[in-house]
Amino acid sequence: MVGIDASDDAAVYRINDETALIQTVDFFPPIVDDPFWFGQIAAANAISDVYAMGGTPRLAMNLLCFPSCLELEAVRGILEGGYKKAAEAGVVIAGGHTIEDREPKYGLCVTGFARPEDILTNTGAMEGDVLILTKPIGTGVLSTASKAGLLEPEGERLMLETMARLNRAAQEAMSPLRPSACTDITGFGLLGHVCELARGSGKTVRLKAARVPVLSGAEELAKMGLVPAGAYRNLAHFGAEVETAESIPEALSDLLWDPQTSGGLLISIPEARAERLLSALESSGVPAADIGAVAAFDGKSVRVD
Repeated sequence: MVGIDASDDAAVYRINDETALIQTVDFFPPIVDDPFWFGQIAAANAISDVYAMGGTPRLAMNLLCFPSCLELEAVRGILEGGYKKAAEAGVVIAGGHTIEDREPKYGLCVTGFARPEDILTNTGAMEGDVLILTKPIGTGVLSTASKAGLLEPEGERLMLETMARLNRAAQEAMSPLRPSACTDITGFGLLGHVCELARGSGKTVRLKAARVPVLSGAEELAKMGLVPAGAYRNLAHFGAEVETAESIPEALSDLLWDPQTSGGLLISIPEARAERLLSALESSGVPAADIGAVAAFDGKSVRVD
């Protein structure tokens, strides 16, 4: 049902008229120093792809690389963090594979399920849809500040908790309301993933920069120049598709390109059901925001004002 034709979050295989299998894999080097938090974040990030496709994750396999010099307590911490987050998602980790590598890396291969008619892709956005984002952005900037020793403890805790938070509640709130399209926000940053959704759907997204939720302290840190190189790579790759109003502050513009780890869901839903979705997300404790709308294609994938 879904393969490599579009830049979607996972592959989907129809088993029969009642069941579709969702398959994804994701792993990366540590983005935080604490092994337990790293395991949680990596697991939440991998599992998120299944939620973005409208499915329920059920089974996972560990992928772990580590050097022989790494203390076994650190290895244990990574695996325990991944197990904790998988258990929270209702996912069984049924094994996995490890190899020796110069740099630690961890993640999951995740299997989920959905009814074929419930599968969501990033190519189905419709003219008139409202775009809803379910996590604030800015984790790349906060992570950069953390590595430089410039992040206060409360900012560190906020960053970790945001990245480790599952998108389960967001998926459960959106699925009954039949969104048109969905994706999750990860390494391409908000604007990169919005570009993919707009391009795949043949539409133009009109993004309201002031409505985009940003983690506390991230904009101030961006003003200080603590913007990861990945943000500028995202701009170089997708920038030709985006028209940004000159009135948008530079720091906010940088944050829109900021690469995220385990970011929120970006949900495209008909306007008539958008308020119901926002209400359902609020009731579930998900800090969602209406950040723009989908329009007919006008020559640019995204217009930011």
